[in-house]
Amino acid sequence: MTGVDLTAWILGPLLGLMTFLFIFRIILTWYPQVNLNRLPFNLIAWPTEPFLIPLRKLVPPIGGVDITPIIWVGIFSLVREILLGQQGLLTMLAHVN
Repeated sequence: MTGVDLTAWILGPLLGLMTFLFIFRIILTWYPQVNLNRLPFNLIAWPTEPFLIPLRKLVPPIGGVDITPIIWVGIFSLVREILLGQQGLLTMLAHVN
């Protein structure tokens, strides 16, 4: 297993998991009564909050709606496609070797 394969093997599930967590975070915004400090919701809030805090300083809520999780879903999806998609950089490097 080459370094490129190992990187793709780690990044693929990691980027997929983060996208999945941010989608859950978007769904949780529909339920404001949910306490993000209690199980099982803190399992979603804990890994996503460090990404959301700095972006919230740059992107204010629009109409009272926090859109930062949506932005992160787009970012993680784009990075996954650029690196691991059919024409992705790591995919192409793996085929060269």
